[in-house]
Amino acid sequence: MEILDIIWWIAIIALFALSYAGVIFPVIPAPVVLWAGFFVYQFGLNSDELTWVFWLSMAILTIVLIVADIIANSYFVKRYGGSKLGEWTAAAGVIVGSFVIPPFGIIVVPAVAVFVVELMQNRQVMEALRAVFGSLIGFLSGALAKFVVVTIMVIWFFTVIIF
Repeated sequence: MEILDIIWWIAIIALFALSYAGVIFPVIPAPVVLWAGFFVYQFGLNSDELTWVFWLSMAILTIVLIVADIIANSYFVKRYGGSKLGEWTAAAGVIVGSFVIPPFGIIVVPAVAVFVVELMQNRQVMEALRAVFGSLIGFLSGALAKFVVVTIMVIWFFTVIIF
């Protein structure tokens, strides 16, 4: 193995690891970083192994990844009585929270923001707390779904190039 190949592999592994960080920190676009790893392999190491079936499958899984994350957050905030504004606030709070007191900000900031927004809409304290709980469950379920899909994509990649 040449030194350049080793550098390419280090880049690929680093990008895959960074995509896992994107599961927790939404400011890191996990699908984009994961695709960057695929492209590094395709254009840096071997342009013959990753077939159109692989690329189509990764595109479909990427769509699943993005949709699952959005739906999970929205669904659980709504399910626990949160308003539409509470749903949007939860999503924005996760992004802002990534920068404020990381890594705890991704839980604390959306919780406080949703609580305040729900109270501002004349909700009772218990209703606001339920929406906060929905926001937390939405974030955690979205993160779990992203983790599972990213893992499937990484395993699929290594399966294709090894076998």
